[in-house]
Order: sequence, then C-alpha cells, then structure tokens
Amino acid sequence: MPITEQLSDRPRILVVGGGYVGLYVAMKLQKKVKDHGGIVTVVDPLPYMTYQPFLPEVAGGQIEPRHAVVSHRQHLKHAELINGRVSAIDHKNNKAVIVPVAGEPFEIEYRDVVMAAGAITRTFPIPGLADTGIGLKTIEEAVALRNKILERIESASLMTDAAERKRALTFVVIGGGFAGIETIAEIEDMARHAAKLNGRIEKGELRFVVVEAMGRIMPEVTEEQAVWVVDHLRSRGIEVMLNTSLANAEGGVMQLINMADKSPAETFETDTLIWTAGVMANPMVRSTDFPIEARGRVMTGTDLRITGEDGVAIEGAWAAGDVSAVPDVTGGLPDGTCVPNAQHAVRQAKLLAKNLYAARYGVGQVKNYKHKNLGAVAGFGAHKGVAKVMGIKLKGFPAWLAHRGYHGMAMPTFERKFRVVGGWFTSLLFQRDTLQLNNLENPRAAFVEAATPKPRV
Repeated sequence: MPITEQLSDRPRILVVGGGYVGLYVAMKLQKKVKDHGGIVTVVDPLPYMTYQPFLPEVAGGQIEPRHAVVSHRQHLKHAELINGRVSAIDHKNNKAVIVPVAGEPFEIEYRDVVMAAGAITRTFPIPGLADTGIGLKTIEEAVALRNKILERIESASLMTDAAERKRALTFVVIGGGFAGIETIAEIEDMARHAAKLNGRIEKGELRFVVVEAMGRIMPEVTEEQAVWVVDHLRSRGIEVMLNTSLANAEGGVMQLINMADKSPAETFETDTLIWTAGVMANPMVRSTDFPIEARGRVMTGTDLRITGEDGVAIEGAWAAGDVSAVPDVTGGLPDGTCVPNAQHAVRQAKLLAKNLYAARYGVGQVKNYKHKNLGAVAGFGAHKGVAKVMGIKLKGFPAWLAHRGYHGMAMPTFERKFRVVGGWFTSLLFQRDTLQLNNLENPRAAFVEAATPKPRV
C-alpha cells in the first residue's frame, strides 16, 4: 500500500521539524485541531526532541542521555508523526515533498505549514575539521564525546610513549559561547574525577584548551562576568585562548593563528576536538518558495507569520525558532531580530500555536511576539556557574542553583522534568558517574567474534 494512502486525509497542519518549536506547537494544537476535524502532522528524522542546553551535562555525565530527550510518540498521541525530512515546499500549491527515513519520497498536501526546522552546526572549510572534529548539537554527539574522553583517559594510562600520551590527554573546544564554555567546564570536571580514580594518571597531565576568535567569551553575560569566567576557568587549569582561531586540524594537529595579524599562535596535537563555534538556520529552507533573509532564515513577522519581501503576511505559513527571522522589539541581534536560542524558541512556539489557532479557527486573537529577557544562566560543572537574572549578577554556587532551577523548569513535559531533577538529587548522594560504555559504534563486534569459526589448535 502506498504510504500516502496510510496518511490522514483530514485538513493538515504540517509542522516541519520536531525540536523545541515543533514539539510545543504540536502539543498545544493536536487535540484542538483534532476536535475541529483536522490533523497536526510532525515531520522529523528523529523520534524525539532534544533539550540542547543539557548536552554539556550529558557529555559530562551529569544527566542520563535519555532524560534529555522527549519522545514524540509518547507526548504527541493525537498527532500524525512521520520519521523523515521535508525536502521541498511549494506553498503556492500547499504541497510538500517528504523523504522518509525508509522508503521512497512522497508528496503530501497541507492547509497550514509551520517552519520549525531549527538550526544545524555552522562550520568553516578548515582542513581536517570534518575528519577529526565532533560537534555538540545532538544527544548522540554528547554520548559519543563522553565515552571518548573516558576512553582516552583509560587508554592513556597504559601508554608509554610520552607524545602519544600527551595527545590522548589533550581536550580542545573551539568556540567561547555558552555551549563551548559549559562544555569545556563539564568535561574538565568529569575528566579530573576519572583521572583521580585511575592511579596511573597524574592531574597535571590533563590539558584543556578553549579557543575563541573574539576578544571575549559569552557575549550573553556582562563584560565583568565574562572576565570572571575566564579567571575561573584558568584557576581550574583550563587554557582560554582569546583572539585566536583554528587554521588547520589535519591529522589531529591543531594549528592556531592570532586573529589580529593572522600569524601562527601555537601548534599541538589532540585526539579530541570539539566544535561549538555557532549554528546556522537549517538549509532546507532554501528548498521552499518562502523569502529568505541574509542570515539564511525565513522572513517572519512579529505575529510569527511568514512574510513576503514586502512585509505582508503569507496566508497559512508560520515560522519560529532558529529558522526564523522574528523581529525582537526589545533588542536582539544587530539586525533587530531574535537571537537563536532555546529561550526564544519555546516562547515563540507557545504564541505561534495560539496565533495559528486564532487565525484558522477564529478562537482568540493573533498577538505579536514580545519577550523580556530575564537573563542568562550557565553551569560549569558541579556547584559552579555564572548567571545574570533580572539584572542580578550571580556566580559560583548560587549561579549553579539558578542554572539548575531554570533548566529544570524549562525542560518540556512533567515526566522529563521529574526524571532530570530526580537524577540531580541522586547525584547529591553519590559520586559523578564516569562509567564508560564501549563499542556503541560497533555493537556486533563481540557477537561476530564469537560466531566466527576459529582454527583448531
């Protein structure tokens, strides 16, 4: 039976992407739209939404990986779910082409579309980066990073070659934004603990480096706080290289340059290169007939409707989150649009659901998005952090509590909040979990070895 015959024939709201925006829009609308005889269809290659602010803690062993994701099937029981990606949209004819995870591409019709495809990791054509680096945008990357760091420490403890051992115990993060700083702090915390448990590794052998092309880190916090963070990281033995960029990473050899005059800065080797130097709007938006602005995002009005180049709203087309250029009336990016972060995505999604319902079914009023930034929080490992909440500057333990409190509340669904917070309470009673899981990339290795006939001796 063709896949199209298995799909609903009810009037469809097509949600492109199941991340922050897609999940929240679908949760808010699925029952209401169903009562009106329609259907909400969510298309995403993954069967879950990832709460990305938790990825550094997943990589650092502070949060169980499954607790940082939200199942679509479990929480979108009244929606139509398709594991695949939208490869093209012809909004003039209200049609979209879907490429399923398994099977042939097919076309479906819709009445309304919500662009919620989010962002992907932004990289640059640096030699060797694609071969040696790893991002921190997905739960799979966070799990792989955690296991690799622990594996490198364990393997290094048995190495006798000094250069090989030094390379294995060097960990590098490129990018000094929130993600990069939280990541280097979390893995440093975990790695120090793992080394302490291993009597063959000295604390001083571990090297942690964060490289930032700008003259400061974490632009979301004040200059004073950014300076404090640099001092804090350096007090923990983490090298913070400002005004420095990665020029080459071939063979795991890091060639750094000074941004001021492009002169060589330092060259060293590593087995662990983590890239957190920004994101960009999902390029799939270029396969639509919607107007795209300079940053590659869909042009969007303050009411979260996609607009034409003349600023007039396009009927039946909506967007929010990292893939949209939503005007920020309170001050955001230099071009006056909202910063691509989880805080905006979640709030925009909730308003988008209300506005779409009001516009389509005449219930309620369409309102403009206006968000007052309450501040920023960041965690740097157990009991350490920095925050600026409603103008109040915090650091150390109070900031760590603010970080956990905010993200504990922001985690979607009560079920996942409970699991995450429960894990945090457990960690207060026991040591950090530094258990390494082997062979995740090749789980059949043990079976293949056992099933392979052995020559008789």
